[in-house]
Amino acid sequence: MAVYTQVADEELACFLLDYDLGQARRLEGIAEGVENSNFILETAKGRYILTLFEKRVATTDLPFFLGLMGHLAKQGVVCPVPIPRKDGETLSNLCGRSAAIIGFLAGQWPRQVEAQHCQAVGKAQAHLHRKAQNFNMERENALGIKAWRPLFDQCQSRADRVQAGLSQLLEAELDFLEENWPSQAALPRGIIHADLFRDNVFFVDRHLSGIIDFYFACNDFLAYDVAICLTAWCFGPDRRFDRHKGTLYLQAYQDERALSQAEIAALPILARGAAMRFLLTRLYDWLNHDTTNAAMVKPKDPLEFLAYLRFHQAVKSTTDYGLQS
Repeated sequence: MAVYTQVADEELACFLLDYDLGQARRLEGIAEGVENSNFILETAKGRYILTLFEKRVATTDLPFFLGLMGHLAKQGVVCPVPIPRKDGETLSNLCGRSAAIIGFLAGQWPRQVEAQHCQAVGKAQAHLHRKAQNFNMERENALGIKAWRPLFDQCQSRADRVQAGLSQLLEAELDFLEENWPSQAALPRGIIHADLFRDNVFFVDRHLSGIIDFYFACNDFLAYDVAICLTAWCFGPDRRFDRHKGTLYLQAYQDERALSQAEIAALPILARGAAMRFLLTRLYDWLNHDTTNAAMVKPKDPLEFLAYLRFHQAVKSTTDYGLQS
C-alpha cells in the first residue's frame, strides 16, 4: 500500500482548520502509487485527494507542480485542481511532510487498454502540450538523459541478477543514446507530463475524464512525451507493439498538434530513450526494494521495458509505429 505516513485524526482535524472545507468525515489510504502518501479525504463539503509528499519529491519542485495543475485547469485541461487554504496558499504541512489537498476526479484508469483509449490520450496529451506553452515556470527533467548513466551505475553490478547479460546490454544502449540524443535546440520543447501511463489517466464510460499525477512534469522535448505514450499505451499484454493503437494515438495527437518532420524523424531514438528511462528506474526499484516496509508497493517488472526497448531498437521507419507517411 502506498501510504508511507499515517495521519492521526487529531492531526487531520488541526490541518483542516486552515481550509474552508468543513470537518473530515473519512480518510482512506489509496493503495496505488509509489512516490507519495495519498488518501481519499471526505469532508462536509465534498471529496478530495490529500497528498503527503515523501522524500523522493523535492520540496522546491512543489510550487511548479501545483501551479501547473492550476494553470492547466484554467486552460480547459481535465486535471485535478489544488485546493487553496484560507490564506490562498496551496502548499501546507502535515505530519512533518509537505502536503496539499487536490480536487477529486471521477473515473478509473483502464485495466485493459483499447484502441479508443489510445485515441483519447493522444488528443488530451496534445491539448495539454498546447495549453502549457504559456505557463511561466520551468523545471528541468530530473530523470532525463543526464540521469540515466548515474542510475545505471547504481544498478550495474547487480543487473545480471534480473537477467543474464542485462548489464552489458544497458551499457551499450546508453552509449548509443548519449551519442545520438538530439541537441537541446533540435526539437520543439515545452512542458510535458513525462509519466502519462494508463494509471494516470481516468475514464468514465470510455470517455477521458481526467489526467492526474503531474509530479514528474518538466520541460523537455514534446516529442519525447509522445514517445513515452507510444511505449506506455500501444503495446499489448504480450508485449508486442499494436500498430493499430499506434496509428489512432498518433492521428489523434496530430489532429491537435502536428509533429514537425524533425520530431517524426527523432521518434525512434526518443522511444528508445523512453524505454531506457523506465527500464532503469524500475530496475533500480526492483534491486532496492525495501521488503521490511509494509507501505511499499510491489516493484514493477523492469523486463517489461526491456521488451519495449528491443522493439524500438528494431524500428526501421516511423511507419512501424503506425505513423502515416
